[in-house]
Amino acid sequence: MNNDLLFDFNVDKAAKTVYITREFNAGQSLVWDAFTNAELLDQWGAPAPMRAKTKYMNFEVGGRRFYAMISPDGQERWSVQEFTSITPKTNFKMYNAFADKDENRELPGSEWDYNFSEQNGITKVHIVIFNESFERLEKLLEGFKIGFTMTLKNLEELLTTLS
Repeated sequence: MNNDLLFDFNVDKAAKTVYITREFNAGQSLVWDAFTNAELLDQWGAPAPMRAKTKYMNFEVGGRRFYAMISPDGQERWSVQEFTSITPKTNFKMYNAFADKDENRELPGSEWDYNFSEQNGITKVHIVIFNESFERLEKLLEGFKIGFTMTLKNLEELLTTLS
């Protein structure tokens, strides 16, 4: 791991918002693909020992990704992501909610805003996550920070093999 790469994780509880900034030693196009291609997402998108499995993904405005994080004993935790805005290679926004295996959403959910920029071969991903509910934010926070940090480390390792 390049320890000079930025990783910042901040929570504004009053605003019900999480701010994450992470740099990767890879080109912007490749990092974008890793966040928007189901085949690549499934290779890094769950903290070990869990794994991600996308049932379907239609990456377009109004499209959805329906996926599960699967534990080693086979338990599945499903989520629906609905894409609300896409500016190729630089930004996409989505609404995320947990769901059951039949896509019935557990509301409230959260709004995610991803921004991608590159300078000198280093791609910066800035993510803003707004939770509709303070209670949801509080309930998820500790485990989410640990898990999301692990998944971004998975992504860093995957990008090393793809570059």
